[in-house]
Amino acid sequence: MADEPHKGGLFENCKIAFVQSKALTSVAISQYSSLIRENGGEILEPDRRGKIPIPGATHIISDTIDFDQYTEALAFMIPVVRHEWINLSIARHRLAQVRPFSPDPRMIFSSVILTCADIPEMDKESIAGAIIALGGVESKDLTRQTTHICALSLDHPKCVEARKKNLKCKIVLPHWFDDCFRLGKRIDEGPYLLPDPEILRKAPEEAVKIPSSQGLDGAVSVVPQGPYNTDGGEKLVVFEQRKVMLSRDLPITPQLRKTITDKIIRGGGQVVDDVDDCDWFVCQFRDGPQYIRASQQGKEVGNLAWLYHLIVYNEYTSPMRRLLHYPIPRDGLPGFKGMRITISNYGGDARIYLENLIKAAGAEYTKSMKSDNTHLITARLHSEKCEAAKDWNIEIVNHLWIEESYAACEPLPLTNPKYQHFPPRTNLGEVVGQTFLNPVVLRQRYFPGGEETMNEEAKMKHKVNERAQKNALKVGLDRDFNVMQESSPAGQSTKKTRRSAPTTGAFSTPAKGRHVSDGKENETPSTMFSSASRSAKAQALSKLHDLSADIALYEKEKKRTKDGIFGGKRAADQIEKERVVENTASPASDKRPREDVDDMQDKRPAKRAKTSLPEADMRICLTGYKRWAGDKSSEEADRKKLRALGIQIVQDTVPFTHLAAPSMIRTQKFLVALAKGPDVISSDFVTACIEKGKRPNVDDYRLRDKAGEEKFGITIETAVARARANRGRLLFKMPIYCTEKIPNGPQAFEAIAKANGAIFMLYRGRPTIKPTTPEEDGGAPPEPVYLLSGPSEAEKQLWPRFEEMAIKGHMEPRIVVADWLLDVCMRQELFWDPRYLWKNREKK
Repeated sequence: MADEPHKGGLFENCKIAFVQSKALTSVAISQYSSLIRENGGEILEPDRRGKIPIPGATHIISDTIDFDQYTEALAFMIPVVRHEWINLSIARHRLAQVRPFSPDPRMIFSSVILTCADIPEMDKESIAGAIIALGGVESKDLTRQTTHICALSLDHPKCVEARKKNLKCKIVLPHWFDDCFRLGKRIDEGPYLLPDPEILRKAPEEAVKIPSSQGLDGAVSVVPQGPYNTDGGEKLVVFEQRKVMLSRDLPITPQLRKTITDKIIRGGGQVVDDVDDCDWFVCQFRDGPQYIRASQQGKEVGNLAWLYHLIVYNEYTSPMRRLLHYPIPRDGLPGFKGMRITISNYGGDARIYLENLIKAAGAEYTKSMKSDNTHLITARLHSEKCEAAKDWNIEIVNHLWIEESYAACEPLPLTNPKYQHFPPRTNLGEVVGQTFLNPVVLRQRYFPGGEETMNEEAKMKHKVNERAQKNALKVGLDRDFNVMQESSPAGQSTKKTRRSAPTTGAFSTPAKGRHVSDGKENETPSTMFSSASRSAKAQALSKLHDLSADIALYEKEKKRTKDGIFGGKRAADQIEKERVVENTASPASDKRPREDVDDMQDKRPAKRAKTSLPEADMRICLTGYKRWAGDKSSEEADRKKLRALGIQIVQDTVPFTHLAAPSMIRTQKFLVALAKGPDVISSDFVTACIEKGKRPNVDDYRLRDKAGEEKFGITIETAVARARANRGRLLFKMPIYCTEKIPNGPQAFEAIAKANGAIFMLYRGRPTIKPTTPEEDGGAPPEPVYLLSGPSEAEKQLWPRFEEMAIKGHMEPRIVVADWLLDVCMRQELFWDPRYLWKNREKK
């Protein structure tokens, strides 16, 4: 078992859960977990479903908000912070504030630690207040953690000291904060950096390089165009334990539908035909009974572009994160009909995205501009179109107007100052695609009510979403940034030229009652640990007390999945190839009458013809079973008996619902199957079915193995829960090498490692790791790289070369016995103990 938390320490009373992602790997989680335990904290184990027990957590460590329990964490006001929070807490020997470490991109200053230099006191207060409201921290003193100094010149002692000590902080003009506040987006600091800020050196009309747009990958169109480049060696795991329904209104051919279905199944998911059974519903339009029911029940609803994005990037993201990942309105949005909109100064994916967004909203996009155009969307105020628009009295706005109007499901007033704000040396294409959809607005407009038809799960999700939305407003998410601007003198000086010397007075005094720093670095105001926030959290938890009971009751009585489907490999390019070939045959769904599509949605696929055998609703992967040893005829007869009871015995390479074994055994089949997170039962269940001729209660046959649990240091329930949380990514992208001469051969170890997401390679003595210096690796400590080996002399000769290769690649070589891999996969936890090293074994 994992070590018990130490009594006392920095993280005493902290119950911390981790969310694994590509940015926060299992290797990092293992290292941080050890640090937390050493400092008195507790690492929360996942529950039976592999979920974080949200009500019991004090902190959730995640580098992204793209995990399915983020809304629930927000509802319970549980802080979600990036892993840097742990580093800073340990460095300062006290718990750091959580607000600066939010992974939510809407907290645009969440990574900013600011100190002000020669800024007037009133402006300093205004900047600090706005920074804190949007996730940053203001400190009186300059420290090594400081990321930004707000200054008018380099003469202030803070600037002098920062340059003298080569601190990695940026010295920016206050104009940068002003422009960020006006837009509600964080733009690049480059043009505002001292000593030679571009906004003072160049004229606004001089050319600005068109930037690449962050956040638009796979989200520029409702129907993905591809083709996509994919890493064929990466295991597809995003669909693990998910049930997906593909709507009949998707613009795909039957053959492409089958291809997509195969990818989902091979990726560990299941394709279903009933809305009530699915977790994710994929459709084209925001209408029809299936869309409404799926939305009211709290299912994840996205479109084909979203589904392709999941396949290509192999990581979950909410369809609410990107405007064109959510089903579009069939006839556009109210108020956009009759608008003729053109675009200027946007390039690449940003331009294509805005074109598609205009069309999805129901307006007409025009490539060129004429006097009958109604709107010009531009990233800067300088172009021929902008000059013509002024002459023709055409409305000029930035892209935020069309994005936020689309999210609001109606045209927003053009008088909002943020839509007419254009920083002089910035192309706003760099902040395209950062607007989220609002679930409250979508519900009110497209699927209101429905409480009377909701099941308990849907009702509970609805309560959680409502509370999460209220708490989001409390912590500054989805706030109207213009409240700050309209009360500010800055709102009255938008036409002031930036070529003049920097002036102050662009910020208003903060509202009375705002927490103000007393100058102590470690006591920055407005954090989750402030008394006001603690009070708000207590109030939220109090209101959710009955909700916690609902959660517990629901989990107790929730119907278990009957057809868990597992296995898979990475592939999206095959989908694209078939789509390109069959593009001309793709149905024009958007041109069909609405009632025809609704009828199509209501149709269920034809049921399979009835057979004499019942449907196999229980598929068992069986290992270590002795009854059939050497008796093929008996095995065949018994399999027929089981099949008559709706039970099918399958291999670990195909979908299965249960893993059956006599005990916790370290066989290849057991460990490969365990990585899928199935229900684990005793093989006595199979014997009982055969001998009794009927299916007993499977819950009575859950695997219990006290000796095995003591031997491996883990209960089977905990191992399964961890496997469900890991979703096949326990060893995700970890390089694991193996010698060819290892006892029992490398094939079994390869299957086990790959089932858990590792990159498995045979090592024959040739270098395969690129030499890297610590500086090239960003100064990060070396990560471990493993070589599974036996004790033969031929294998020992490879050890020095492996160590040399790893060290040159800035990695820590670990030459281990195979037991390390088997124990890690049995416990479904990446841990380390030097006793697995061969050099320590040989000393004994």
